[in-house]
Amino acid sequence: MFSWLGLDERRKKDPEVFQTVSEGLKKLYRTKLLPLEEHYKFHEFHSPALENADFDNKPMVLLVGQYSTGKTTFIRYLLEQDFPGMRIGPEPTTDSFIAVMQGDVEGIVPGNALVVDPKKPFRKLNAFGNAFLNRFVCAQLPNPVLESISIIDTPGILSGEKQRISRGYDFAAVLEWFAERVDRIILLFDAHKLDISDEFSEVIKALKNHEDKMRVVLNKADQIETQQLMRVYGALMWSLGKIVNTPEVVRVYIGSFWSHPLLIPDNRKLFEAEEQDLFRDMQSLPRNAALRKLNDLIKRARLAKVHAYIVSSLKKEMPSVFGKDNKKKELVSSLGVIYGRIEREHQISPGDFPNLKKMQEQLQAQDFSKFQPIKSRLLDAVDDMLANDIAQLMVLVRQEESHRPVQMVKGGAFEGTLHSPFGHGYGEGAGEGIDDANWVVARDKPMYDEIFYTLSPVDGKITGANAKKELVKSKLPNTVLGKIWKLSDINKDGMLDDEEFALANHLIKVKLEGHELPNELPVHLIPPSKRKLVE
Repeated sequence: MFSWLGLDERRKKDPEVFQTVSEGLKKLYRTKLLPLEEHYKFHEFHSPALENADFDNKPMVLLVGQYSTGKTTFIRYLLEQDFPGMRIGPEPTTDSFIAVMQGDVEGIVPGNALVVDPKKPFRKLNAFGNAFLNRFVCAQLPNPVLESISIIDTPGILSGEKQRISRGYDFAAVLEWFAERVDRIILLFDAHKLDISDEFSEVIKALKNHEDKMRVVLNKADQIETQQLMRVYGALMWSLGKIVNTPEVVRVYIGSFWSHPLLIPDNRKLFEAEEQDLFRDMQSLPRNAALRKLNDLIKRARLAKVHAYIVSSLKKEMPSVFGKDNKKKELVSSLGVIYGRIEREHQISPGDFPNLKKMQEQLQAQDFSKFQPIKSRLLDAVDDMLANDIAQLMVLVRQEESHRPVQMVKGGAFEGTLHSPFGHGYGEGAGEGIDDANWVVARDKPMYDEIFYTLSPVDGKITGANAKKELVKSKLPNTVLGKIWKLSDINKDGMLDDEEFALANHLIKVKLEGHELPNELPVHLIPPSKRKLVE
């Protein structure tokens, strides 16, 4: 009779078996999380239901910033070509959301057509109505960068008097919708315009709970001098600290992301290093896409569980016949107390609860009598998913990563400096002398030889103990000196000859000048007499 009980027990002991991460995410969502969401009207309060395209789409990067901070120019810089619908200017020029995606031919797909395409992850945007869809397009073009990622350009956030102009749709809500689904959110600031307007502040607050995806770019930094740039950077961090309420500091990249000459080139090396860091972060998106989707599903499941407890608690408190309106007002006003009770009863972290004020506003328009009481079977299915199935998918993520080639964003600006003398750090530090015909260490070898012959060499070599007495004078930590020793002792005999000793001192100089040591000794640093040993 109660055979389904045994089935549930078996299911808990033997988690679902999935062939791919994408397939597993779709099946778990459809069979275990979606029923809970539908039963407790999750989609009316928080986020529309997910579709297959949400799990299959390429990683997306969302650009957000006030007008004239260089969002569209940033995309142009990455792609190294214009895209359909691109407009660049000092005043608000991009008044639409533009999804820049890969396509066989260049063209624009309008919003109303875009939201009926099942292959695109935008179908649920039709809930924002024509006022938004008339301001939403997809720019398609063939570009190697877009083979790995898609980029969402957004209207410039307004400031001053301009922000009073109504957009006709809930701008912050649209950004929040995108924030849930993208892999990276890049906030752009103009080094000359750091004021955070009311609308910008509202937008950043709408992006709350997605701080892990957020990066900040201080753009147009070549237009101000070093001393002023330090002040601007400090002011930006202070402003962000007031709005992004996290103990960690948001990562800020400083640079000038366009293809024009630097106006003030004093900080060129800094800009190069920052650009490389940002590019590495963006290039890792395809590799981490499955893990990000898994993480987002877990966050969604935790929120759905809390929502179910809230809705069922409100249903439980409602009278069956009289006084419903008064009771509803009382429950909405005391929602914070209900949060506290649920938190204690179910041992839920306060960070898992939805925003109190926003939830109170949404509850005003709801009919509490249509809410559902607690249904343990639905909650147990989600708990089982979090406890068992997610762990299996985590293993599958690692297996997929190890069995496929490294996925990285290629093309455009990402390859502009690869395999050329203009790559970051080329010819500097351990790379110094890479193109020289002569061994670069030979320049200072006479000076190192003088020291070498004071260290009592025997048969042309000094012992490790004698070498240590000299090398520790650099005051570098033993761990660093140990690495230098391994790189310098080329024939691994535990001693150093004059060439190896000179090489060790050269590497110490590289480290003291602030450069990183290589993990393996580059060919151009190997003494010419020993290059046959390492071939």
